[in-house]
Amino acid sequence: MRDHSGEPCARHRALWSGEDGAEGTLKLARASIGGVEVRVHNSPVHHAFTFTPSFSFFVDCSSQEELERTVDVLAKDGGFLMPPGNYGFSRRFAWLNDRFGVSWQINLP
Repeated sequence: MRDHSGEPCARHRALWSGEDGAEGTLKLARASIGGVEVRVHNSPVHHAFTFTPSFSFFVDCSSQEELERTVDVLAKDGGFLMPPGNYGFSRRFAWLNDRFGVSWQINLP
């Protein structure tokens, strides 16, 4: 994957034979999102939890149209924690989990 300048913006490493977990399963991924490097680690250890909304990506949009487009894409096969609306702290806001369970807060300041 490359960004608008042609620079790599995502890297990953899969598990190899002999490591804990199924061979070929994602172990570590790095991606550049808006110039910020985000790292994702996968643990082969079974936990009693999956994704949690205690961590969210927070995105400020520049227009209501941008917010609506962003929310529409992220909400597909996901679910809302707070549907798009005016909650008094910004002009428009939505909090949702995408189809993978990742939490997003989309804001129009």
